[in-house]
Amino acid sequence: MNLFSNKSKLIKGCIANERLAQEGLYKLYYKEMWQLCNRYLKSGELAEEAANLGFLKVFQHINSFDESKGELTGWIKVIMMRTCIDLVRKEIKFNKDVHLANDPGDVFVSPEILEKLYAEDLIKTIRILPVATQMVFNLSVIDGYSHKEIGEKLSITEGTSRWHLAEAKKQLRSILEASAKSDHKPTEKDKQAR
Repeated sequence: MNLFSNKSKLIKGCIANERLAQEGLYKLYYKEMWQLCNRYLKSGELAEEAANLGFLKVFQHINSFDESKGELTGWIKVIMMRTCIDLVRKEIKFNKDVHLANDPGDVFVSPEILEKLYAEDLIKTIRILPVATQMVFNLSVIDGYSHKEIGEKLSITEGTSRWHLAEAKKQLRSILEASAKSDHKPTEKDKQAR
């Protein structure tokens, strides 16, 4: 049985700056946190950098974690998301003057297109988006944050957040439709219709 199989012992060990406890926590959560970072960043290398920076922050601030206020996993996820946001902020500047006059609402993508995609393909497609647009899309669609919350996290206006989300949907629709057309092989029915 692992010395640090109990999360409370693991946390206490990390607070005491015990290397084995830190290694145990890292091994326990690394894969899940790398996957979270990978959703937000353009490459696996950046995701690895964010995850490692995030764990450094976890170890530096583990003494502020309060088990009575929530789960360790959720606390670590918040640190990882903030680390990703900080990395993105360093690489880009958000245009704070962008406003969307009309929100186009949800963009329809046909079920045939979605059937052809796998989660990995979706991540690759989302990564094609500009960094700021990708970040807003992930925060809104995948993690369910409101435009107000996104604006606060990224230091942008709600209007800018809405614009990035609409732009992400528009670009993703174009990419997915183009991909579906290039993957479509004519069937006998298609040939007869011509």
